[in-house]
Amino acid sequence: MKIAVLGTGMVGNTLATKLVQLGHEVRMGSRTPDNVKAAAWVAEAANGASHGTFSDAAAFGEIVFNCTLGTATLDVLKAAGADNLKGKVLVDVSNPLDFSQGMPPRLFVSNDDSLGEQVQRAFPEARVVKALNTINCYVMVDPSRVPGQGTTFVAGNDRAAKNQVRQILQEGFGWKQVVDLGDISNARGTEAYLLLWGRLWGALGTPDFNIGLNVREEIQ
Repeated sequence: MKIAVLGTGMVGNTLATKLVQLGHEVRMGSRTPDNVKAAAWVAEAANGASHGTFSDAAAFGEIVFNCTLGTATLDVLKAAGADNLKGKVLVDVSNPLDFSQGMPPRLFVSNDDSLGEQVQRAFPEARVVKALNTINCYVMVDPSRVPGQGTTFVAGNDRAAKNQVRQILQEGFGWKQVVDLGDISNARGTEAYLLLWGRLWGALGTPDFNIGLNVREEIQ
């Protein structure tokens, strides 16, 4: 499958590397065609890896992963182009984190809206799925990095799109428990969890952790 990964940071690099290892063709997108980080990733990832602008990558990908900072997400997706995202599964991994007042960060959108919903409104013909935004990038692609059965979540308006993302998470990344929260408004919950996630990192001294759900069998 041809997959676009928008963003050259740790999240984009880690996801893109794992997807190439799984045998996908992956194009990393950045603001300029000569981005140094993207070029370095291609040189290291080798077969199946390429890079270009956000627009190049979005046009290339059958699925698009948005791995950019939340503050830049809408601008990046505008640069990627609505026509290039039309009809495609857009996996939004970003979070609305505001670091302007230091650590821990605040949310710049919350309660009655979410960044995931903003993305869906801005690109109504994309099939937005909020996913993987409640864990660090290393756990995203290797849930066995932490003990126990961890849980990850998806939210979106398109059931088929969520099923496609679930397949990548389960068969590709090794997630056993993927909970479908429902429509894209449920991104409010997973994004708000970052307020607790950041404090847990501080308390535990490591970002290598996750939550697991224990559900009574009769109500599963």
